[in-house]
Amino acid sequence: MKLQAKFLCALTLFLTASFGMLHAQDNNVNTEFGVKGGFNMSNLYGSGDDVDDNNILYGFNAGVYATLPISDFVAIQPELLFTTKGAELEYSNAFASGNTKFKLNYIELPLLVRVNVTKNFNIHAGGYASYLVSSKVTGDGTIEFDEEIDADDLARFDAGISAGIGVDFSPISVGLRYNYGLTTVGKERTFAGATYTVPDAKNSNLTLYLSYKLN
Repeated sequence: MKLQAKFLCALTLFLTASFGMLHAQDNNVNTEFGVKGGFNMSNLYGSGDDVDDNNILYGFNAGVYATLPISDFVAIQPELLFTTKGAELEYSNAFASGNTKFKLNYIELPLLVRVNVTKNFNIHAGGYASYLVSSKVTGDGTIEFDEEIDADDLARFDAGISAGIGVDFSPISVGLRYNYGLTTVGKERTFAGATYTVPDAKNSNLTLYLSYKLN
């Protein structure tokens, strides 16, 4: 099943469960400052390819957020996160078997518009910009290795679009968000008169998060 389809299925189930629990009609947005963290399912997709779940890399994200109201039920929500992305490739043949993990670590700044559908339920969407701070490739199985990649050999900046949902149980909130990368992870190079990008792929990331309001 494609990651986008998984997100839509999870979104439908989440909406159904959430609206079954929520009865309050007061949907005013309040100013909030807090911390958050979550569980990531990440992958890479190539130009013209759909995002699938064949090479998912599991990771995490953690950071801080603010919710700044601009009307009774709409707010701007900036966040500052450390987040892991990348992909995992499993292989098995007559000579070797195991997996290779391509790990990318970013400082990420999402900027979202949050709409409180009810007091306890919100939808949010916007974009994100990320800066690559470190990267490595590791291998487990017949061939084992652990190599740092010079981050300057990859595209330092990543950007994309984000959309998600959240349920608030003040001061704790839980939510689900999907990030779709729009820029390639690799850096463009020229060799023997030919221009190419390695890796010619973009980030895809599904996260389940938990946040805690501090004010």
